[in-house]
Amino acid sequence: MTAVGEQHAAASFTLLGVESMDATHREFIELVSWLAEADKTEFAEGFARLVAHTQRHFEHESRLMRACRFSAIGEHENDHSRVLGELAFMQRQVDAGRIFPVRSYVRQLPDWFNTHLLTMDAALAASLKQQDQQPG
Repeated sequence: MTAVGEQHAAASFTLLGVESMDATHREFIELVSWLAEADKTEFAEGFARLVAHTQRHFEHESRLMRACRFSAIGEHENDHSRVLGELAFMQRQVDAGRIFPVRSYVRQLPDWFNTHLLTMDAALAASLKQQDQQPG
């Protein structure tokens, strides 16, 4: 990743104060930023890495939601399922050599992610922090 990509990635999301979530979010933004600049050869491999990362990312958040009995787990997991479905569709496009529509999709991911982060993930982080502050 270029220094510009690293700067963009570092400035592109809000830290939530839950280390595991913040680290996963940083990785997601770094991958998306790198993909935005990748050439055609790098793009196919990078997109597959994004899909695998996002699956692990969402599985981790699902475990966190279950651990703290997060009240909005259904809505949160529905959003994850929708994005995973889109990523699977886009992966088939990449596999067929149709990179252009997938590049367009990748360019809109930071906007989706920012909204998801500031709403669903922020609520999850607040729930996790509140649970940590409860008397044991």
